This record gives sequence, C-alpha cells and structure tokens, in this order.
Amino acid sequence: MAGYNKLGKEGSLRDAIIRRQVTDLLWYGKVETTFARAKAVQRIAEKIITLAVNTYQDTVKVTKTVTNEKGVKSKKEVINDGPTKLNARRKIMAQVYDIQEQRMPKESKTAFIGRTEDIFHPLLEKIFNIYGPRYAKRKEDTGQGGGYTRVLKVGPRRGDGAEAAIIQLV
Repeated sequence: MAGYNKLGKEGSLRDAIIRRQVTDLLWYGKVETTFARAKAVQRIAEKIITLAVNTYQDTVKVTKTVTNEKGVKSKKEVINDGPTKLNARRKIMAQVYDIQEQRMPKESKTAFIGRTEDIFHPLLEKIFNIYGPRYAKRKEDTGQGGGYTRVLKVGPRRGDGAEAAIIQLV
C-alpha cells in the first residue's frame, strides 16, 4: 500500500513505535527520533490535534441526582462531552497510549491526590483543554489550520549514521 513509510518494521511493531512517539510528542511537546519516524509521527499528531481543535467546545450540561453518605439526594449540574467531542475522544484514545500523571518533585501526596482526583485520562485532558483552545486561537488569528508540528533535521546520528530529527509542537 502506497502512502506511508514502513520504517523497516513489521506492522504491529511499527504501529507501536509510532503510537508511543505520538503519545510522547503530545505529552512532552518534543521528541528526538529518526527523520522517517518523525514524518510518520507528524502525520498522526496533526490529525489528532485537528480533531481536538474542531471539537473541544462541544459540551452538554446535565443535571444528575447525587446521594451522599447520609442518604440525602441532591441535584448537581455536570458538564459532559457532546456527541462529536465524545467521538473524537474515542478516536484519539485508539491512537495514543494512556499516560498517568506524575507527582512533582516537591509535591506532597495529598496535594498530588487533590490535583489529580478528577482526571482519569491526563493526556486527553491536555489535548482538549490546552492544545484545542491554543491552536483554535492560532487558527483564528492567522487564518491557518494545520501546521501544528515542525520537524527539524539534526544531522546524522552517532553510531548508525541515521538522519536524526527533532519533532516539536509549534
């Protein structure tokens, strides 16, 4: 099948490598790899960010009945994902690994638990809450959709001489 680089790997191994690097790119903002892998990662990362930009605002307010420990029922307003955002979230979950939030160097355990108690998929939250609005604003200001990543050639890698590159979010 034409249209993509096989990277000299079997299909499942190639998919796992690219999936891991896309996850790292979206989590850390920058990855150093070979030029061919960087181009493959760029292709998938651009599509993921485009999904987030187009659907990050689709939310629905829902009132739920909540029962506390004493059996008292109360109504609570909850903001859920709309249908298009939910579909985009599921598509993105199929393309990236789930990364768990790490504790900061001098952060107490209670502060860490308080910060992360409502976050079940930190990478997806970062994609929809940080990258979606950032690149949507960029799209409005410049009138340009896409171009969310850049690939910089570094030169030959020491050891095997492969063309090294850095892929980063713009």
